[in-house]
Amino acid sequence: MQLTEHQCQPCLKGSATLSSQDAERYLAHLPTWKIIAIDGEQRLLRQFTLKTYRQCLDFALGIGNLAEQQNHHPLMEIAWGEVTVSWWTHTIRGLHLNDFIMAARTDALYQAIDGN
Repeated sequence: MQLTEHQCQPCLKGSATLSSQDAERYLAHLPTWKIIAIDGEQRLLRQFTLKTYRQCLDFALGIGNLAEQQNHHPLMEIAWGEVTVSWWTHTIRGLHLNDFIMAARTDALYQAIDGN
């Protein structure tokens, strides 16, 4: 099953973060994303390039709509020609399957907007 076909599941405080092996296995399906650490928390990060600021705003709004549907929300930075997106699960202070699901959905939305 593709990551985009999964639904995000509620993640309760105290739930375990993904193991390094599981995170790398899921990351293999998202070759344009990278795992970074900020303040000891692992996060997925990707920068998207678009042609106009309007496209960046539309893309960010689309991500926001996906986030609301799944009740899982990213950090986004919008600049002219680029949107940087970071997914991690705040409740567990690290990576969960939900983050990889949403990264895959973010990629699919980008392909639909940018035509890549």
